[in-house]
Amino acid sequence: MDPQSAPVRVAPPQPVSAPPAPKIDVVDFDFYYGESKVLHGITLAIPEKKVTALIGPSGCGKSTFLRSINRMNDIIPGTHVSGAIRIDGEDVYGSRVDVVSLRRRVGMVFQKSNPFPKSIYDNVAYGLRIGGVREKRKLDEAVERSLRRSALWDEVKERMHESAMALSGGQQQRLCIARALAVGPDILLMDEPASALDPIATQKIEELIWELKESYTIVIVTHNMQQAARVSERTAFLMLGKLVEYDDTKKIFMNPSQKLTEDYITGRFG
Repeated sequence: MDPQSAPVRVAPPQPVSAPPAPKIDVVDFDFYYGESKVLHGITLAIPEKKVTALIGPSGCGKSTFLRSINRMNDIIPGTHVSGAIRIDGEDVYGSRVDVVSLRRRVGMVFQKSNPFPKSIYDNVAYGLRIGGVREKRKLDEAVERSLRRSALWDEVKERMHESAMALSGGQQQRLCIARALAVGPDILLMDEPASALDPIATQKIEELIWELKESYTIVIVTHNMQQAARVSERTAFLMLGKLVEYDDTKKIFMNPSQKLTEDYITGRFG
């Protein structure tokens, strides 16, 4: 057969794998304090087991948005929302959502470390006991596991029954992370977790965040541009309650699409 007349064999098309579904899917989300609208149509998809940073000037809505994910804002009178925040496809503001279960699943670490005036052990075991765990062996295992995950075990294992208030600021913050991890969340929200810490303690927190993302989806609010660049894979820039830009962190910092983002990153305002 003439090679030129031979039938052309076309390779079958390879299936295109769909992108993974986001862990947190935010769609046209608005938040109101009374009549005042403070978040405007936020839409973004937060990937699983990655670190997503929220940046922007003070008062731009970063912390309000973060606290909306696990409904911490519900405790403020007169607040209401529209739009949706879905975790694994379920709207956290749905009528059948158990808010207590939601907050176990979506842990929170605040700007100022807030250990309870109890022992180190009791701080970590607190949420488990509230959830009904009473067996000492299970509590011991969970406390040790959580302290190891928060890179604190080696520093406190001989001091478990001392007051948590005697720990340094950086240790207290890692204790608060251990307390959040003890109840088995799959998402960890962090509201400027290192802003009150010295550089050495800050480095430890950043290294811990990098390790934790292997097991948890992390969303962090930070004013520190260098910190956002170091610890996150995705970055969202908010301004006046609106999402200006959301992309891979390297692109946000090296080649932002919006001039407003570039001005903020380079320190021209904010």
